[in-house]
Amino acid sequence: MPQKAWTAKRERQYEHIKESEEERGRPEGTAERIAAATVNKTRAEKGETKKSSK
Repeated sequence: MPQKAWTAKRERQYEHIKESEEERGRPEGTAERIAAATVNKTRAEKGETKKSSK
């Protein structure tokens, strides 16, 4: 589920990853979780969050 803090670019990234995971045969819930985690990780690495990832 896209977060309010995400930009339009991150929402598009989320949808793309979610669709890719579903095409690989993952259940929708799992695909959403993987997509959200990936987007949040990317945001942290790029410094878009208060707490950055290493």
